[in-house]
Amino acid sequence: MQLVVARIGRAHGIKGEVTVEVRTDEPELRLAPGAVLTTDPASTGPLTIETGRVHSGRLLLRFEGVRDRTGAEALRNTLLIADVDPDELPEEEDEYYDHQLMDLDVVTADGVEVGRITEISHLPSQDLFIVERPDGSEVMIPFVENIVAEIDLEEQRAVITPPPGLIDDQAEIASTKDES
Repeated sequence: MQLVVARIGRAHGIKGEVTVEVRTDEPELRLAPGAVLTTDPASTGPLTIETGRVHSGRLLLRFEGVRDRTGAEALRNTLLIADVDPDELPEEEDEYYDHQLMDLDVVTADGVEVGRITEISHLPSQDLFIVERPDGSEVMIPFVENIVAEIDLEEQRAVITPPPGLIDDQAEIASTKDES
């Protein structure tokens, strides 16, 4: 199984270092010197981490064979992917790997079907579930405790308690306003 652990940002300096947006809770393990990572797009990899350091609160990596700013800049926006044992689970009880959440059915606490998780977007402030609705449209649901009440891996579902307007169809919102 593969897990996206980081996204390469801009080049840093002139010696081939790059900034990375970390997408793992275990960067010291997954992004350590010597780690060999596959990439998306595949044509830029695999990449072997040569060095890593923190500078002004940001992780900087240098890869074997990348010695200048031009080479580093060519890697920008590349996803770094680590191979993970499928039986390996996160250490914390309320932590999940993306592969565990993909394809879960999303329902409200009162049992109304919302859709199925088709993608997880990792943003700086929070993660978002991209949920495909039965009609083919999509809705974005913040993966925060106030909204995602329960993840039930055995039942393959995520139970949500959405605030008004989060998943309501625009037509439903409009009809509600008309009735007032």
